[in-house]
Amino acid sequence: MYKYDEFDETFVSERVAQFREQVARRLSGDLSEDEFRPLRLMNGLYLQLHAYMLRVAIPYGMLSSAQMRKLAEVARTYDRGYAHFTTRQNIQFNWPKLEDTPDILEELASVEMHAIQTSGNCIRNVTADQYAGVDPEEIDDSRVWSELIRQWSSLHPEFTFLPRKFKIAVTGSPHDRTAVKFHDIGLIIKRGPDGEIGFEVLVGGGLGRTPMIGRTVRDFLPKQYLLSYLEAILRVYNQLGRRDNKYKARIKILVHETGIDALRDMVEAEWASVKEEGVDLPDAEVDRVRSYFSDPEYLTLPDHDHTFQVKQFEDPTFGRWVRANLAPHKVPGYVIANISLKPIGGAPGDATSAQMTAIADLADKYSLGEMRVAHEQNLVFADVKKSDAYALWKQLNEIQLGTPNLGLISDIIACPGLDYCSLANARSIPVAQRLQRRFADIKRQFDIGALTLNISGCINACGHHHAGHIGILGVDRRGEEYYQLTLGGSADENASIGKIVGPAFSGAEIVDAVELVVETYLKLRNSGEKFIETYRQLGETPFKNALFGEKQNAAA
Repeated sequence: MYKYDEFDETFVSERVAQFREQVARRLSGDLSEDEFRPLRLMNGLYLQLHAYMLRVAIPYGMLSSAQMRKLAEVARTYDRGYAHFTTRQNIQFNWPKLEDTPDILEELASVEMHAIQTSGNCIRNVTADQYAGVDPEEIDDSRVWSELIRQWSSLHPEFTFLPRKFKIAVTGSPHDRTAVKFHDIGLIIKRGPDGEIGFEVLVGGGLGRTPMIGRTVRDFLPKQYLLSYLEAILRVYNQLGRRDNKYKARIKILVHETGIDALRDMVEAEWASVKEEGVDLPDAEVDRVRSYFSDPEYLTLPDHDHTFQVKQFEDPTFGRWVRANLAPHKVPGYVIANISLKPIGGAPGDATSAQMTAIADLADKYSLGEMRVAHEQNLVFADVKKSDAYALWKQLNEIQLGTPNLGLISDIIACPGLDYCSLANARSIPVAQRLQRRFADIKRQFDIGALTLNISGCINACGHHHAGHIGILGVDRRGEEYYQLTLGGSADENASIGKIVGPAFSGAEIVDAVELVVETYLKLRNSGEKFIETYRQLGETPFKNALFGEKQNAAA
């Protein structure tokens, strides 16, 4: 795991001191809210519907147990005893007092954490595969490249005030777990003809008001040119991105209006000049950063563990947890354990301070003192012995985090919605909770199979509704909360954008509508077919007919 160097420590501590002075000036009235706004946003502090919200960076989703304990302490001391893990591998505190935020940031700095570049028109937290370094199918460790990008982009003088916020994701595995095609820049690690590591570079992905799938701007970029090529893309965007209309300011609009071929020509021309400035990555620097992510000293274990197998038969619920929440590890005798933050009836992505403290203790006991945050708002223990899996699950159950639902219909991605956010049109959390209760029967969830259900409270799509197999978007209809239903989205390597299937449903109708979609799928699917496969084969018509009736659809 990366450890701060002297520069990191200095720059974070200096920022805390600067922000403490800025907060004091705001509290004394020397700064108006309009004057204070850009300063607080540079430090991850938002003004939400009822209170301030502090967003803390978790670079590429990696957390130590000490950092998790500190986050629990902050939640307990300065908030209301819980925090929210986001789709950007960040964590948010929803109720801090303005006067406390410098103290919170100072506390976080003591465990090498901060809130810098978690907001504002800059390069945000770089996200990576939560299985990085342990996935047996991985081509290369995406954390290494994410850390290099983090160091390059932090306080980059050219890119501090971009036309709009900018998001980068890196994946190193054939199966994309980072939603890489829905980012401003997506990097897919691959091997070139000579076997060398490089990147397919995608540009212009994003969700929100105008969802778009990223386009390939370069099929293969040798690894030593990563930073210079990113610099070229950002320079072109910084020069040509719209600054007169925030709804058209993202790079996806530039790609759409310019065309990928024309944009590619501009990037390649800019890249030629950037390379002359010497912004390339020397092997020694890559090796230095890679050394922080070297493998721990794994034990030599048999891949088959008799007790692990027997416990799955003795305790069927544990067997389901194994099927849903465990993934193969590159080292024999180990597994990747996913911890669902989606207990039935809970707020998706939330964890209490007590749960966070317990998770930190469990990480020390079962996962070498480390954990990861997934963009699906869950947690991951990357290095669990198979022989420890049952004991881990039992202890997760004691803190209501042993739910065996990863990738199933109750594993819902949801934004905070109108309960917290001043931009939202409708509530997300209560709808998610009602859906979880409707589909609480775990046997039924397994019968339904792999299905992603995402909910956003407004068109900004923080809940990634466009990318859910079933997506729900909250809309305002004459002061009442309604919900649009989309079908067919996907965030993996076969990315697709969900289509709106018809008129919006009221809050009282939306859960029944989702159930009708699911029941229609169960009637129509072929044996072993997943929801997204059935949808892609049959299209939207049978689902629209079920929801609105054949005659109504024909008339429409």
